[in-house]
Amino acid sequence: MTQVLGELGFGEQSAQRAARSALEKAGLTHARKTRISEEKLPKVRALLDATFARACADEVCRSALRRQKPGSELLAVIEPRACEYCGGSDNRKAMRRLAAACDHRGISRVVVVGGSPSVRDELEHLKPDGWQLRLIDGTERRTQDKAKADLEWAQLVLVWGASELDHKVSRLYTDSPSASRRKVVTIARRGIAALLNAGADHLERAH
Repeated sequence: MTQVLGELGFGEQSAQRAARSALEKAGLTHARKTRISEEKLPKVRALLDATFARACADEVCRSALRRQKPGSELLAVIEPRACEYCGGSDNRKAMRRLAAACDHRGISRVVVVGGSPSVRDELEHLKPDGWQLRLIDGTERRTQDKAKADLEWAQLVLVWGASELDHKVSRLYTDSPSASRRKVVTIARRGIAALLNAGADHLERAH
């Protein structure tokens, strides 16, 4: 039972006690049992997910989970990786924040200009299922026509000046007509979390 609960994110003693109590009340286990059958695992997972919202100490995560799971009990966890919202990752937390801001405004087509190959891979991995994401290599030549097409297609354009980005490429996006410029955000800070948080800041200020 201890191992199963740990695999479900309830590894700490306080979390295990809360989880066991909920399972006992639901009749899925009892105080003397130390194991749980494979057949019960889907019900156990569903009950714990509906009953609790595991949150680290960061108020961003706690506030987000209160909004997302209003009927669930907020369960404080010491280990950040057990947090349902960020999983101990600043990048994941920032992507979820930007995704929420985009979803609120009906934005699903995003262009990121710049970033190394490994960073672009990470962004592709982090992106929400409903997103269409174009990742532009800032070190390769890009024509004005292609940049124009990106600007017309995108609902949000993040130009990452603090990354691998040629000035000639960035200007194709930052010197765009005023109608497109409103959706272009230039970021001068390093790190994926900084990029994504800047995008969220822009959207939250604009509305």
